[in-house]
Amino acid sequence: MATGKPRILQDGRDMIWTVLALLGVCIFVLFASGNWTFGLKAGNGDDKVPAFDVSAALVADARSMPFPIRRPATPDGWKPNSGSTQMVGGSVASNVGWVSKKGSYVQLTQTSAPEDELVAFLCGFDAMGAGKRDAGGHSWVVYDGEDKNKFWITDLGDVRIGVRSKGLDADIEKIAVGVVTQEPLPKPAG
Repeated sequence: MATGKPRILQDGRDMIWTVLALLGVCIFVLFASGNWTFGLKAGNGDDKVPAFDVSAALVADARSMPFPIRRPATPDGWKPNSGSTQMVGGSVASNVGWVSKKGSYVQLTQTSAPEDELVAFLCGFDAMGAGKRDAGGHSWVVYDGEDKNKFWITDLGDVRIGVRSKGLDADIEKIAVGVVTQEPLPKPAG
């Protein structure tokens, strides 16, 4: 009968080889299940970008919001991926978003809240004004925020519109022009 140490206590190298083997199995399972990517090819065509029906969301918001809601056309090659309603100060806001062709997220917010409350909502109180732009026949105030976020805001009287992205100004402009050139969606009769 052998009275030596148990195998686990014989050598530290055994433990290292066991951990490496388990790590290899874990990596294989992650790749095989499709739940892990390196992000080298992420973009609007990535299957991991969830689909969202922006048109239906904006129609629903037009029925329930106390201000007019406009629906821009989705630019070619863009993927709608999100929507929500949130409070902006004391007012409600309609938010929808897309992933652009270049892979940047672009958010459209429509609200009756004053501009200062919309600025705080979109990027906090540290946002800095960066000038004005004309787009779609309207003047937009341009803001630079934290983490390379930038956004444009215009006032249409009964509604303020904000478009935010970390992407290109051209992406922001596509949604800005797309939204202000549309008529408000109809409200339900009654």
